[in-house]
Amino acid sequence: MRRFRLSKPALAACIAALMVSPPLLAHHSHATLDHNDVRVLRGVVKKYSWSMPHVFLKVEAPNPEGKLVEYSIEMLHPAAMAERGWSKSSFKPGDNITWEGEHDKNKARAYSSLNWAEKDGARIGSEDKASKPITPSSDFTGLWNRGPNQPTYYPPKGWKLTAKGQALVDGFKEDQNPVLNCGDPGVPKSMTLPYAHQVSRRDANTLLIARDLMEGERVIHLAAAPAPGAPSKLGYSTGRFENGDLIVETRNFTADTWGTHTGIDSSEQKTVLERFHLTDGGLGVELTITVTDPVYLSEPNTFTHRWVKVADRELVQTACTAESAQLWIEAGN
Repeated sequence: MRRFRLSKPALAACIAALMVSPPLLAHHSHATLDHNDVRVLRGVVKKYSWSMPHVFLKVEAPNPEGKLVEYSIEMLHPAAMAERGWSKSSFKPGDNITWEGEHDKNKARAYSSLNWAEKDGARIGSEDKASKPITPSSDFTGLWNRGPNQPTYYPPKGWKLTAKGQALVDGFKEDQNPVLNCGDPGVPKSMTLPYAHQVSRRDANTLLIARDLMEGERVIHLAAAPAPGAPSKLGYSTGRFENGDLIVETRNFTADTWGTHTGIDSSEQKTVLERFHLTDGGLGVELTITVTDPVYLSEPNTFTHRWVKVADRELVQTACTAESAQLWIEAGN
């Protein structure tokens, strides 16, 4: 198999691109936004939601006709916002703010994206922060984020599916995302989400994979593995090293909405084989993932995913709320 490798200069350029703050859009397709209608608006914060699935502001501000309306402003998830200098105390109800964003194509709808926001004359997240060094990894430990240009917002194309799996793909809608019910899909979907993954060693025989905004952690037994416990979304994983690669086999799953990929559920019969391969001198990982599930897949399907090394930090954890999920639906439609 031909492996994907970036040169060190190219990888550095990708990491730099990831660190530039783009408009703080969410993970919907957002076809409703008018990219040619960028407005600077001023108003009073009515609600600030620092929770999963995404951070939100509700701001009372005048529309073009001068009538006070409540704008919905959707951002990224809390971990991504924290990386941009935001926190759960950035705003409170009653704050006067100014923000810039792309307006909805429906001019009667009070919805905006966010490029930047200011309070008391200071731009949130714009304070100077010393860049932290990114240390290469030799054993997969450290903090990793999803590499660039590999969105997973839609079902994969060309997969071999059973009739049951094909029916799910044919009926796919973005608002079926389990996160709307505060669900958190397991392996392998969890490995491709745009959150940071932290790989660490509990001891010589055990690897752990934790993640921003995920309850629990994956346990990978490298030797003397205990008997599997109760089935779970994360499954039961055993691993071994082979020519420097980490090979992980996982089974003992529960049924899981979107547990295989976007739009594709998984059953208790699912098994997952992952190969982790270090690239670019320990600054990247290529994951080759093979998933088998006779309920939804007519044959095993293999796909690749890439991680890039990022500076170490604490993982971000915050609760998912039904209110925030509802705001996510309102803003994305």
